[in-house]
Amino acid sequence: MSFHSISLLLTIFQLTLTNSQSTLCRTSCGSIPIQYPFSIDDGCGSPYYRYILSCSQSSDHSHNLQLRTPSGSYLVHHVSYIDPHIVVTDPFMWNCEDGESFRPTRPFSLDTSTRFKLSPQNQYLFFNCSEEKVIVKPKPVFCEKFPEHCDSSCDSASYLCRHLPMCSFAMSGSSCCSYYPKASESLRLMLMYCSSYASVYWRNVGAPQPYEQAPEYGIRVDFDVPVTTRCLQCQDQSKGGGGTCGFDVQTQSFMCLCKEGNSTTHCNDYDSARHNRNVHVIAGTVTGISAFGALGIGAFIWYLKKVRSKAPVTCGVQNNENRLF
Repeated sequence: MSFHSISLLLTIFQLTLTNSQSTLCRTSCGSIPIQYPFSIDDGCGSPYYRYILSCSQSSDHSHNLQLRTPSGSYLVHHVSYIDPHIVVTDPFMWNCEDGESFRPTRPFSLDTSTRFKLSPQNQYLFFNCSEEKVIVKPKPVFCEKFPEHCDSSCDSASYLCRHLPMCSFAMSGSSCCSYYPKASESLRLMLMYCSSYASVYWRNVGAPQPYEQAPEYGIRVDFDVPVTTRCLQCQDQSKGGGGTCGFDVQTQSFMCLCKEGNSTTHCNDYDSARHNRNVHVIAGTVTGISAFGALGIGAFIWYLKKVRSKAPVTCGVQNNENRLF
């Protein structure tokens, strides 16, 4: 009776586990959609972006999406999957409310091992730079046509310095110049000789040229979408209603997450190797077990221990080494 009871228990556990696996991948954090290749649940999305995003709840019960980088965690304001990029804000960055009072700051950085990169649509403003260490001067007109020949100087006569976005004032007692660092190291070096910085990205607003872009504060980070044949098959609506692309958290091999369970190909491929019995496919899956199921398991274990404690020992001596529980 004990063997059949255990088998039934494991079957119920497996079915509950399968359901929790298929519903684990959250599709949003607040108002921001979470789609492949990103995820906020381990085992979902692409392993290239594992542990990159997190979803936290603030004191007013709203959910905030954050990007983790070597320099800290940054609030995500926007994610675009059509034009792949995210926009984050740096809390240490200068803003209009600071005026000409510059707070201590630190440079934003990205992990070079990830598939993120600073967007060329970013433009950085640096304030009160040492002219002994930084080349601060107005850029010639030809730099607009040949910007690659003007990388070494910080433009003190830039449009953004003369028209600070969303600010009702212009710098008077402090200097401002515009410069695009091609790497995080360049940003770090600039901040060694400047009081503070602000990042401005050019957002497409859909207006006719030349007004199709508007400057806004924030850091635009571009990302790659790793497209594979298996992921496309997994998402194919004709192959089982479409699954969610994920991965095995132990091996990081591809997994297609479906309502019925997990497949190595697509949701309609019932002959493929299923991983319903592997409790490690998606970390945290056990938390998806209902309270009723957990109580049932606990009660069954308690009952079995009680029965075995009263049962006579008919073969050998029962000790701690040969106990079932």
